[in-house]
Amino acid sequence: MIRVLLADDQALIRTGLRALLDAEDDIEVVAEACDGAAAHELAVEHRPDIVLMDVQMPRLDGIEATRRIVGDDRLSTSRVVILTNYGLDEYVFTALRAGASGFLVKDTEPADLLQALHVVAEGAALLSPGITRTLISEFVSRPAARVASDALDVLTPREREVVALVGQGLSNDEIADHMVISATTAKTHVSRAMTKVHARDRAQLVVLAYETGLVLPRTRD
Repeated sequence: MIRVLLADDQALIRTGLRALLDAEDDIEVVAEACDGAAAHELAVEHRPDIVLMDVQMPRLDGIEATRRIVGDDRLSTSRVVILTNYGLDEYVFTALRAGASGFLVKDTEPADLLQALHVVAEGAALLSPGITRTLISEFVSRPAARVASDALDVLTPREREVVALVGQGLSNDEIADHMVISATTAKTHVSRAMTKVHARDRAQLVVLAYETGLVLPRTRD
């Protein structure tokens, strides 16, 4: 059973999402929050698998709420998926840096939203290769995004190569083809790299690859 917390200041949005999710046999909406502060409080109370988080909310916005949830040791198994009105608005990369596992636009088709919840519940990041590349080119080239490259010192050269390929938007199968290794070995390298750099999921690994300069954004024409 996938336990979901809804966080959105619009009651109509929450009602629609609850109706959709409650109709599924393997998904349960455990609580609803109308602002970011309540989202954190209710997450602590209910320990959901996934928090569907709106960005613009009163009292505490979705970015700071995400940061608090991700940083709370009591919620180490909870994942945050950001809900946005637009596919790539100004908040998306900030949300990923805060620890979100991915994002969805609010007009996502119901079947795609349900699939997305299963993807995140299984521990994967909700970032397709195409979205990853677009996201990076839009936001990561900002000077504020850079962090010290020594954050990667814990990685072996092989693991750095894998992280770079993840940052370029490659799937495990594509990484395996590129490096001429098995898909299982590629997955192992990715998992070990995530553990060493304390990344909760693939989305954070992508962010780190660009923040450290391991992969550079493509320059625009």
